[in-house]
Amino acid sequence: MSDLPVTFSDIEAAAARIAPFVRRTPVLTSRRLNELVGAEVFFKCENFQRIGAFKARGAHNAVLSLGPEAVARGVVTHSSGNHAAALSLAARNRGTSAFIVMPSNAPKAKVESVLRLGGEITFCEPTILAREAAAAAIVADRGATLVHPYDDPLVIAGQGTAALELLSQAPDLDAVIAPVGGGGLMAGTAVAVRGHGPNVAIWASEPAQADDAWRSWRQGVRTAGDPPDTIADGLRTTLGENGFVILRALLDEFVTVPEASIATAMRLVWEILKIVIESSSAVPVAALLGGGLPVRGQRIGVILTGGNVDLDRPPWASAAA
Repeated sequence: MSDLPVTFSDIEAAAARIAPFVRRTPVLTSRRLNELVGAEVFFKCENFQRIGAFKARGAHNAVLSLGPEAVARGVVTHSSGNHAAALSLAARNRGTSAFIVMPSNAPKAKVESVLRLGGEITFCEPTILAREAAAAAIVADRGATLVHPYDDPLVIAGQGTAALELLSQAPDLDAVIAPVGGGGLMAGTAVAVRGHGPNVAIWASEPAQADDAWRSWRQGVRTAGDPPDTIADGLRTTLGENGFVILRALLDEFVTVPEASIATAMRLVWEILKIVIESSSAVPVAALLGGGLPVRGQRIGVILTGGNVDLDRPPWASAAA
């Protein structure tokens, strides 16, 4: 794996760097969910992470790696919410400014989180091109450092620390599964799992209505799919180049899931585990319940990516509309 954009050593270094600023989140199990899946399932609860999502890991690793001159000019990113809040927190912890580009359809709860943490928001049209253009304009105007939400190697390494912890908290796993949007978490997870040992399977999951990463993995060429339209708002991004390289090299299985199953899985976790997770977190749970993976009798780790939810608009209501 030494020729990949991120190495296992990078993830180990990130874990040491960010330890004072992030939480070692718990791992939960449920006999009822085990029965439904047909396997022993271990849920890594990044919904209990700082800012309510795994993104705190990658953002802190990137910001804490900056030199003094870069810190003085601040950092900038484009994000639908969780990375935006994470970068705002990391910038505050480092004593610098965070300039955040957010799409106009970003969830209210995530906008409020960014503002609460001191991020300066610029809204744009909800397209990748609009987000990138607005961020580039801020970089040019202020000289701030761009911290890409998912394709920066430092961000990927930071995200991989969640899986590194999971592997120590739930030994002897047969497989680890996470969701894919831009690919930062899944790429970091893949490197962490493969660096830990060769016998743990690496599975990815994605909404069928935002399946560009699945198409790219299947075809061997990074490609855009249809415009993403999914209740899993954290996954409305296209697969990054570094993430693509890593997933092509390390991924064992990749499945997509329909919208209704995402909403059902999210509600099931709420009802059985009694924890709040966002719809993006429910994607790998839906994948395990969907029958497309060899789960029977296995010990499986799942990254529950976050818990930032608009409680006035439950996604199962949207899926049923």
